Amino acid sequence: MKVNQPQSAVLLLVTAFVLLFSSCNNDENKEIASADIPATVEMKAILTSPPHVPPPTGKRKAKKLIVDMEILEQEGEMTNGVKYMYWTFGGTVPGSFIRTKIGDEVEFHLKNHPDNKLPHNIDLHAVTGPGGGAESSFVAPGREKVFSFKTLNPGLYVYHCATAPVGMHIANGMYGLILVEPEEGLPDVDKEYYVMQGDFYTKGNYGDRGLQPFDMQKAVDEDADYVVFNGKVGAMTGDNAITANVGETVRLYVGNGGPNLVSSFHVIGEIFDKVRVEGGDMVNENIQTTLIPAGGAAIVEFKVDVPGSLILVDHSIFRAFNKGALAMLNVSGEENKTIYSGEIEEGIYLPEGGGIQQMPLRDGMEGGEIPAKSMAEKMEFGKQTYMQTCFACHQAEGQGIPNAFPPLAESDYLNADVNRSIDIVLHGLTGEITVNGEKYNSIMTAQTLSDEEVANVLTYVYNSWGNSKKEVTPAMVKSVRAK
Repeated sequence: MKVNQPQSAVLLLVTAFVLLFSSCNNDENKEIASADIPATVEMKAILTSPPHVPPPTGKRKAKKLIVDMEILEQEGEMTNGVKYMYWTFGGTVPGSFIRTKIGDEVEFHLKNHPDNKLPHNIDLHAVTGPGGGAESSFVAPGREKVFSFKTLNPGLYVYHCATAPVGMHIANGMYGLILVEPEEGLPDVDKEYYVMQGDFYTKGNYGDRGLQPFDMQKAVDEDADYVVFNGKVGAMTGDNAITANVGETVRLYVGNGGPNLVSSFHVIGEIFDKVRVEGGDMVNENIQTTLIPAGGAAIVEFKVDVPGSLILVDHSIFRAFNKGALAMLNVSGEENKTIYSGEIEEGIYLPEGGGIQQMPLRDGMEGGEIPAKSMAEKMEFGKQTYMQTCFACHQAEGQGIPNAFPPLAESDYLNADVNRSIDIVLHGLTGEITVNGEKYNSIMTAQTLSDEEVANVLTYVYNSWGNSKKEVTPAMVKSVRAK
């Protein structure tokens, strides 16, 4: 049928409008389409420990995916002779790798092992919803929480604990990666590996032997003793190095748990053919080093052309050789003198450790504080401190968590000895105690608070929830601190 000129002009105008409207709403339509993908069949997610990755989702349809994860607080080795109490998702640092498909309806079961001492939760950056799931997953030792979410956006995302103090939970190893594959899946490669950087803060310096506790002040100052891949120095070196063969394509899922430091991820002896920037849709090519923010991720791909040991580092280079951010990819196969003909010198890329510069000690902060001038101000300031440091375990009304964390409301243990209470806030408490006739065996972490802050928060607690109305002064705190 022949179209006359006026009709043709109208058709062109309509077509242009449709194309413009379609372009402007492309992102919105993409998200709506993801939300509308039906989950057809139920299946249990395969979870893997680093550096391993679950099988690709391929062309499978969206499903109801059951993720079953247990939180474990357990002692491990940071480096030779150095022990550390890790808090983990699934028993490893980083936590288990979770592989999903766009449109999956994920039913997440989060269990806190009964031998653990602390409450935890999980914030998945792949979740669209309050707290990334954290608000629905706060779980005490010996309990389980179940929540669900739909995967709306493809990409590689970090998950971590978000229980207060959030930084402490992350710094002790509570992070991992969740991959949401696009509907068509990712292109095939020969090898896939899971690598995640984290920074750790210990009371002792690098290499100091024995069980090293977490140092909150170093963490606040961002003065890391260890910066490592997959939870410890040498996690992917020697017999634990990852491997490939000449001619194979390698995909690394690289995350950065932080909690503080940005990673300058680099593989010595390779160039990244492709980098999915920050784990999203943007692809850069022919990249030497890629930045990965704390709480972020990237997917890097490359083909290995010659044999030898390729060295994975954070190219903030003292972190690699002196703090542990070093791993190895051992490549086997025939040499290709056209590409590389140099000699191989063994032992040049090894952790050096030990050479940690001392930071000057800082004086306490008490002198810079403005003291509370009235009881009303002490209550106001004390409540602020309580909500920042005590709320997660003892709850908003001091009721605690049954069988896990003792109540502060009408507490016989609290009201019996004010100096003991001050000492517990300053130095922490571990072991079994009896409160209002019930036994509790958990951990109260030592709080890095000034004398004024300790006095205010305890005054608030003693003057709330049916307690003894005591007023705690900075002088009382100073006296206990001096003992």
